[in-house]
Amino acid sequence: MALFLSTYENKVDKKGRVSVPASFRSAVASSHFSGVAIYRHIKLPCIEGSDISFLEGLSERFYQDYDPLNFDQLPAATSILAESNQLAFDADGRILLPAAMREFAGVDSQATFVGLGRMFQIWHPASFAEHRLQQRSLAVDKTRGQLPAEPRGRS
Repeated sequence: MALFLSTYENKVDKKGRVSVPASFRSAVASSHFSGVAIYRHIKLPCIEGSDISFLEGLSERFYQDYDPLNFDQLPAATSILAESNQLAFDADGRILLPAAMREFAGVDSQATFVGLGRMFQIWHPASFAEHRLQQRSLAVDKTRGQLPAEPRGRS
């Protein structure tokens, strides 16, 4: 199981190639596909990615109880699976981000890779900086009163 951790900022060249962080490449090294799968995030202005086995599992969940007349399954499957791209690593550990994906996320000369465990995201650096602050604020608000109090200094 791939595990994507930490945050990295990498240069995107004029052709749209970007180096995938070494730790992310290591995370997918045991996969049967030497690369990553990416798709547009459904709600956020970023690209979401994973190893191919994550999307295979997601596809299984979509079609486990597939009913061609159940129209609740189709939007998510279309939004994620139909718009996914399998991107193989080149010899230098780079992927070629499709122009439509770069445009969607506003990624031009720099890309921020954000590890989220089983998935990762690719953001425009300034957009991620703003998103990170919002997420931190939400995390603080949602955990207020749920975490043990910090130990006080001894008198």
